[in-house]
Amino acid sequence: MDLEVRVPDDHTGDIVSDLNGRRGRILGMEPSGRVTTVRAEVPLAELQSYALDLKSLTQGRATFQMHFLKYQQVPANLQEQIIVLSKEAE
Repeated sequence: MDLEVRVPDDHTGDIVSDLNGRRGRILGMEPSGRVTTVRAEVPLAELQSYALDLKSLTQGRATFQMHFLKYQQVPANLQEQIIVLSKEAE
């Protein structure tokens, strides 16, 4: 997913760290006054609870938009986890 987060400057580091932990790739940051826009590519699977997590990280002071960007192969270690979970569900 193509993700754009508008965040107050005092929370930018928290957002960048969080996105990195979600297998995100930071594409750039654009400061504008007291707000920074962080652009990143993040797998959709990692964004399922992002709205609540972002609210918690920034006390509700950040906003985000996301748009489909591309399909990408799941890393091998996650493929194995998905297969195991699928077999357990059967």
